[in-house]
Amino acid sequence: MITSNSNDRIVAIRKLLESKHRRATNRFLAEGLRVVAQALESHAAVDEIVYAPDLLISEFGQDLVARAEFAGIPVIDVSPSVFFTLAQKDKPQGIAAVIQQKWLNLPETKAQPGDLWVALQAVQNPGNLGTVLRTCDAVGANGLLLLDDCTDPYDPAAVKASMGSIFTVPLARGRLQDLRDWLAANPVLKVVGSSDRAEMDCFKAAYPETCLVLMGSEREGLPDGYFALCDDVVRIPMEGACDSLNLSVATAVILYQIYAHRRMG
Repeated sequence: MITSNSNDRIVAIRKLLESKHRRATNRFLAEGLRVVAQALESHAAVDEIVYAPDLLISEFGQDLVARAEFAGIPVIDVSPSVFFTLAQKDKPQGIAAVIQQKWLNLPETKAQPGDLWVALQAVQNPGNLGTVLRTCDAVGANGLLLLDDCTDPYDPAAVKASMGSIFTVPLARGRLQDLRDWLAANPVLKVVGSSDRAEMDCFKAAYPETCLVLMGSEREGLPDGYFALCDDVVRIPMEGACDSLNLSVATAVILYQIYAHRRMG
């Protein structure tokens, strides 16, 4: 059992809480029973499991450790005090995993008829991003594109908010020209943007069969360059004094409207 906070392996794992080390290693730290279970269930590339026997008291959690060992994944047991230096949860469950990041190669990714994709431009809040991932999973979206200087989807707050969807929703990243090129190579996709400048009510719109939903940043909305890529632009009607919705809520409203249209045939 590792009991020292300055152990080299623990120091290396702790550094994954910082974005620069996640970028440098292309790895991230996922904490908690549900997210580790989803990682194993999704056959994510798990490099190692870290667990504190004194904290991991559930039979389910102990089974996860046994599954990892059976699969040949290195397992590190640590003291509670060491685990607390890695934990982001208020009440740590005593298990975490070091996992390789996974990114689609956008130019090589082909959209198929009937696909539903989502793109976020310059989203800044990792909690919003994780929640959008969770919604993408719920409606069966084919992937999420992160455009321009988006927050890190492998940030602990984003991973937590995704509730395991970080492993089930394919991710890609790029900029305006990358999106232009991808759309040109995949003309089957029609782009539906969201903006308070739009005239079309999102609840009255006729959504295309093969669709990319494009959402702007929390503060600025869709820049003109992205606005110009849209085949249609919709707005979410509002009755109260507020002039906007949280980005993750707005994305969910539009995605579930599309989902409802598809379910009704």
